[in-house]
Amino acid sequence: MSAHLEVHNLRASRGGRQVLAVDTLNIQPGEMLAVIGPNGAGKSTLLLALSRLITLDSGEIWLNGQPALQQNDLAYRRRLGLVLQEPLLLDTNVYYNVAAGLRFRGLPEAHIRQRVNGWLERLGILNLSSRSARQLSGGEAQRVSLARAFALEPELLMLDEPFSALDAPTRLRLLDELQTILQSAQATTIFITHDLDEALRFGQRIAVLIGGRLRQTGSPQDVFNTPADPDVAAFVGIETIIPAVVTRTQDGLVTVKVNGKAMIETTGDAQLGQAVLVCLRPEDITLWPVASALRSSARNQLQGIVKRLSPQGALLRVTVDCGFPLTALVTRLSAQELGLAQGVPVSATFKASAAHLLKK
Repeated sequence: MSAHLEVHNLRASRGGRQVLAVDTLNIQPGEMLAVIGPNGAGKSTLLLALSRLITLDSGEIWLNGQPALQQNDLAYRRRLGLVLQEPLLLDTNVYYNVAAGLRFRGLPEAHIRQRVNGWLERLGILNLSSRSARQLSGGEAQRVSLARAFALEPELLMLDEPFSALDAPTRLRLLDELQTILQSAQATTIFITHDLDEALRFGQRIAVLIGGRLRQTGSPQDVFNTPADPDVAAFVGIETIIPAVVTRTQDGLVTVKVNGKAMIETTGDAQLGQAVLVCLRPEDITLWPVASALRSSARNQLQGIVKRLSPQGALLRVTVDCGFPLTALVTRLSAQELGLAQGVPVSATFKASAAHLLKK
């Protein structure tokens, strides 16, 4: 199957400084690609570049097998649907905002009415069709932006953190509705976000952009469990990254030594004596009372002292000193049952498959 969107050697600068350098990127028809990265990573710049809303230094963009950079800007943009963080609505009513792009395309008015009303109803705002855009709440305005984009039936839909400015209840409702719409529409979509939960919810594949460069592209499982480098690991929530040295390799297991003493068994491809980084997600670590740890079947059992507990929503983040800092997530009930507090000795266990090795 040929790619719906292909990008090669894309370069863009702002203020005389290169801010985007993407060697290659492709999206298959009907695929949902979530692009994640920290603030300032170049995510919005990538979207603006793909929309041809900024001038490129160099590069190729192909949409449905056609070279975008050889087309008239307006003709190319008409093939896209774009929803930004802040809704950009015309100073008129809701119906006209959603209909505007279709009128620019010269569609018959009856066809426009059918398509606009269909999307207004689907997004729950048909009753607002005659309301002025100035009188809309943030959530209502973003629904109008989504209706306008979907009504165009674009070849490529691009969403730039469309819910980041909304309150939590409104955001969750819109996320649920958008997920249902995208699954039924099977639209080829690029979803820009810095929110890892949104990326996991929407992304069939995930691309990680850091420092203007595409560091890793793959399935959610690949990116979140086997990050390509320490920067990606840190961004996707791997809080324990430990320098170590390989001391043994046998039968698919790798044994590493940390700080010259602690031994950890993991899986992976490494050479004897090689310097590596051991990456552990906090949710993969189980804490036990010292006397109870032997009940665990996990290969790795480390002893340590609780150094810090900090809330993370309904969970608690626990930092344990095992000769190196190790971070675990536990429920508040588990923390209470374990008697976790600063200075309390605990055992930390994890499976060999939970530890991911990066070469230094």
